[in-house]
Amino acid sequence: MTTITPFLWYDDQAEQAATYYTDLFADSRVDSVARTPDGTALVVEFTLLGQPYRAMNGGPGHPHTDAVSFQVDVDTQDELDRVWDALLADGGRPLACGWLHDRWGLAWQVTPSMLGDLMTGGGDPEANARVFAAMRDMVKLDIPALQAASAGR
Repeated sequence: MTTITPFLWYDDQAEQAATYYTDLFADSRVDSVARTPDGTALVVEFTLLGQPYRAMNGGPGHPHTDAVSFQVDVDTQDELDRVWDALLADGGRPLACGWLHDRWGLAWQVTPSMLGDLMTGGGDPEANARVFAAMRDMVKLDIPALQAASAGR
């Protein structure tokens, strides 16, 4: 069977990153670690929320960019806050509109699962404009504020 697996390049912390991500999300685990003869992790296979990933310690020169990011959809503000804070811990950097870089420079979007519905506003272009305007002013997304914007409050 043909499959596609996201493959992430780290300077030298692939195993630490994979362990951190698998501790953060339920239904996640480190599946295997291929090591060099001296015991250093080379390729780490892991699963996040049922999706397989691979990470490699490839050395410097290939930093992560915003051209590839991972979107985490959450149902509640508490879950959004938990994931957001965890991904920012120990050196992450908030960006805008729900985007951030974690401590390894990987780009993430932490978004409400209902964002698409809020943006379409049931086909109401004014609701769309209100939600879009509210979101543009946010760094970490605020679900109640987005819901209020969609409803015109």
